Amino acid sequence: MSEMERYYRVLELELGATLEEVNQAYKDLAFIWHPDRIPKDNHRLQEKAQKKLQAINEAREKLRSWEAKYKNLPGQNSPQKTYQQPKPNPDLSGRDFSRANLKGRDLSSRNMSYANLSGANLSDTFMHKVNLRGANLSEANLFRANLLLSDLREANLRFTNLIGADLSGADLRGADLTGARMRSGDRLLVKLIGAKLTGAIMPDGEIYD
Repeated sequence: MSEMERYYRVLELELGATLEEVNQAYKDLAFIWHPDRIPKDNHRLQEKAQKKLQAINEAREKLRSWEAKYKNLPGQNSPQKTYQQPKPNPDLSGRDFSRANLKGRDLSSRNMSYANLSGANLSDTFMHKVNLRGANLSEANLFRANLLLSDLREANLRFTNLIGADLSGADLRGADLTGARMRSGDRLLVKLIGAKLTGAIMPDGEIYD
């Protein structure tokens, strides 16, 4: 097996996958193996996750470097498919997505500040590092959504379903979480590792100090 084939295997892709497919595979695997999703006291899995992340990071960078080196060479006949550069993420600030079905979409790193997402279906959506400052997410379904490192300052999360959502490292300062679904009985079902909550209105109406 060649070095190039090995990198495709690491990302669980067939030889010759497009750059867009490489990036998507990286995001999917990074989501699955992110150490913050694994209990800190499980040292064996934490170590495995770190190695997996290192391997998929290396694979993506090597494939991207190969594509940049060879795609523009005149007369270069490669056995790989021609890579397609993904389109840059559009600015979605202030857009109206109320009641929209965005289930499972990849919205990572998008600017969605002050967007209207009230009542939207965002279950299983990948929203890593999304700017949602001031956005209206009232009554939205964020079941199992990935919101790692997202900016949710002053966001309206009233009566939002956050069961299973990962908000590790997210900035929730000043956000309104009144009535948001985050628990089953006494059990918290939202990941808030490293989240900033100062000034946030919690589901019971208390302001987090």
